[in-house]
Amino acid sequence: MSDGHCHLPPLALLRLQSWLSPAFPTGAYSYSHGLEWAVEAGHIHDRETLVDWLQADLCYGSGRNEAIFFHEAWRCTTDDDRLQLFEAAELAAAFRGTAEFALESSQQAAACLVTLRQVWPDRVLDWLSETLCERDVKPALAVVLAVAMARQEVPASLGLSAFLQSYIANLITAGVRLVPLGQTDGQLAIAELERAVHTASRQAEKSTIADLGSAAFMVDLASAAHETQYTRLFRS
Repeated sequence: MSDGHCHLPPLALLRLQSWLSPAFPTGAYSYSHGLEWAVEAGHIHDRETLVDWLQADLCYGSGRNEAIFFHEAWRCTTDDDRLQLFEAAELAAAFRGTAEFALESSQQAAACLVTLRQVWPDRVLDWLSETLCERDVKPALAVVLAVAMARQEVPASLGLSAFLQSYIANLITAGVRLVPLGQTDGQLAIAELERAVHTASRQAEKSTIADLGSAAFMVDLASAAHETQYTRLFRS
């Protein structure tokens, strides 16, 4: 779907904004994705190093994988392919480099899924929740949001870009608190990462599960080191 034909049904845009808003009760504010350790170790100390770190994660690390899982789940939901959807959700739950990354994804996803089912009931979300519970598989945030957006007929190109933007914006907010940076620097960082968000989204749309992988090893090391960090503000 081209940018010029990215039409949304009535209410879909409002719901998309609600689900990706900081006010949506997923607890995203309590996770830093390893940034807390990277700041303490001196790898991140200003806006430039924060942007470099997040761009690497988005284009080559866990952010890239989240984008692929999102697009795969969106495609399976649109095609009503529940077998492939469950397989993608199961792989997404297992595809975590550290225990804290697993916690970060599953706890946000569980909170998101509960709220979506209560406020915007949907039979596919009900099926996903019940199937994951029956098979003792933790939900993944990218998969849950992709299913919800596909059911609202949000185009993949728009939904994926919005999801990645919210992913990055939450981590920049953590960086603003940790470095610390001013609010203007935070907004500049978001603006500087727009091209990376767009590129990661486009690449994920052309990718499949077979393309999963990470080359941002420092992000995983930061998360592992955070598990034993002496003083912490964040859960990851």
